[in-house]
Amino acid sequence: MKFGVEVLLKDEALLERLSGRRVSLVAHPASVTDRMVHSLDALVDAGVNVTSAFGPQHGLKGDKQDNMVETDHEIDPVHNIPVYSLYGEVRRPTADMMASADVFLFDLQDLGCRIYTFVTTLLYLLEEAERHGKEVWVLDRPNPAGRPVEGSLLIPGHESFVGAAPMPMRHGLTMGEMGHWFIEHFSLDVAYHVVEMQGWSPDGAGFGWPDDRVWVNPSPNAANVNMARAYAGTVMLEGATLSEGRGTTRPLEVLFGAPDVDAAKVHAEMRRIAPEWLSGALLRECWFEPTFHKHVGELCSALMIHAEGPYYSHDQFRPWRLQALAFKAIRSLYPDYAMWRGKDFKYEYTDDVLAIDVINGGPLLREWVDDRAATPHDLDQIAANDEANWIAAVKGHLLY
Repeated sequence: MKFGVEVLLKDEALLERLSGRRVSLVAHPASVTDRMVHSLDALVDAGVNVTSAFGPQHGLKGDKQDNMVETDHEIDPVHNIPVYSLYGEVRRPTADMMASADVFLFDLQDLGCRIYTFVTTLLYLLEEAERHGKEVWVLDRPNPAGRPVEGSLLIPGHESFVGAAPMPMRHGLTMGEMGHWFIEHFSLDVAYHVVEMQGWSPDGAGFGWPDDRVWVNPSPNAANVNMARAYAGTVMLEGATLSEGRGTTRPLEVLFGAPDVDAAKVHAEMRRIAPEWLSGALLRECWFEPTFHKHVGELCSALMIHAEGPYYSHDQFRPWRLQALAFKAIRSLYPDYAMWRGKDFKYEYTDDVLAIDVINGGPLLREWVDDRAATPHDLDQIAANDEANWIAAVKGHLLY
């Protein structure tokens, strides 16, 4: 199969449409061809007049480790073009940045999750392209989490850089498809083109990520497909005092880690509360000691997620519910546990709001966890309705 950038490089008609025009590339370390050539180098080698580049969160080089670690603008030392940071002084391209090109190629590998900020970067680029009369092409890439949709919709008024629009946590779209939905939802008048993949089947082998393609980290802690599958749940730990495994070799692949929580007891409580929400993956009790970030240097009891190999069922695995259940079990066993990071913790440029609420696009999930009388059915009913509405809303934009 071929990713969008590979289709572009082999299509003389598409390359001709770029001839004589100034082109900019939005990219990161996973923006590579099947031969592991970075898209920037491949486009220049193909004769495309690349006049600027943009790096999203974590930078064009992918060297910035954590949230709100910003990247500066720079000059590319090989191609001598400006590389603008969309995660530093600004997160939305400025007029001067947009003046650097006529056509903007968006070639970011996504994880299929609303909170992964590349989704919002695409929206901001589309909005600025409309404002400045520019053209946007998405060089499409797979959604490694596949088509399953999960989570409650972001509540209007709770938009942020990790919540661009009323979308569920696990959206089930490629970036090319998402661009079409953004244009419809926000009534954008922008020249937009998707260079579609060839041979990608979201329900085929790999369940989203092709078996014959090498995984390259799109961000420092997105190390493998297991993480990509679990991320729509485990990312919520960024709003909790529990460790998501940063500072270990398997970040964002655990339901939690903490020195003062017994993982075996939590696992048993999860099975008691909602055993059906554990389907589709295997949970393994384990230990780790973070070298940085939360609980650094402390031995943490943890639950590792294995949404891979013989333990994975694509149709049954529901990471958002699984993570919610872990929170619920901890609250049941440790009623007074200080689980949520406070409003003094600034999360993705928001003020005076709990990070867990920013992540979930509203207080719904946190309130469900903290309400001792709330049942799994209560959360499931709300989420199922939102999921159905989202599936209906995007059905006409599916390209594969």
